[in-house]
Amino acid sequence: MSRRGDIRCGNNHPALDFRAGTGQGDGIAKPSRMNIPSTLPPLILASASPRRAELLRELGLAFTVVTSEVDEVTPEGLSPRELCQLNAHQKACAVARRHPDALVLGADTLVFLGSEILGKPADLDAARRMLHQLQGRTHEVVTGVSLLQWRPRREQLFAVSTRVRFRALSAAQIESYLAAVDTLDKAGAYAIQEHGEWLVETIDGSFTNVVGLPVEQVVAAIQAWNTPDA
Repeated sequence: MSRRGDIRCGNNHPALDFRAGTGQGDGIAKPSRMNIPSTLPPLILASASPRRAELLRELGLAFTVVTSEVDEVTPEGLSPRELCQLNAHQKACAVARRHPDALVLGADTLVFLGSEILGKPADLDAARRMLHQLQGRTHEVVTGVSLLQWRPRREQLFAVSTRVRFRALSAAQIESYLAAVDTLDKAGAYAIQEHGEWLVETIDGSFTNVVGLPVEQVVAAIQAWNTPDA
């Protein structure tokens, strides 16, 4: 979704197979370095996520990090995509107001098991419960992305969804994962790039989206930023 002009910052919202790599996202290759438009405004990542920062660095992008300090919201009646887009938009807006000439990248990733949102676990017990919920089932990872410039007012807003199926896991396997990986800052209590093969049977969609940023779509949006009607 491309928007120009009046960008409001309120509460209203304007298969990888680990056994035999198949489908979109085949393999676990790092993103390729991108050709950066010479006229691209200074880029700001409105996120404290080290995973998103690492993905941008692997693309060869120069950027600064400015955290938004915006609380994520979960209003009723929104689809997973709409909810993630709303939070991404709010984060980007909070930073773009303070840096009006920059291109601000905001993102929000959530894990959905049916209609239930699995956010970041509050403690180890919550992480354990989440992994027990996810084992042997398919869930959806959705990332909303906002690329926003305050002056002139313009925004690219979109969401990407990836379906992830977990292996059947024993209690001992879950405890081994919890001992090996810091799960408390990760939606759904896991990181696919950290011993993900212990948990994941297959994924259908973008691997980097599950990490926290759908690199393929972000690259396309950045490269098209100065294209009329992009």
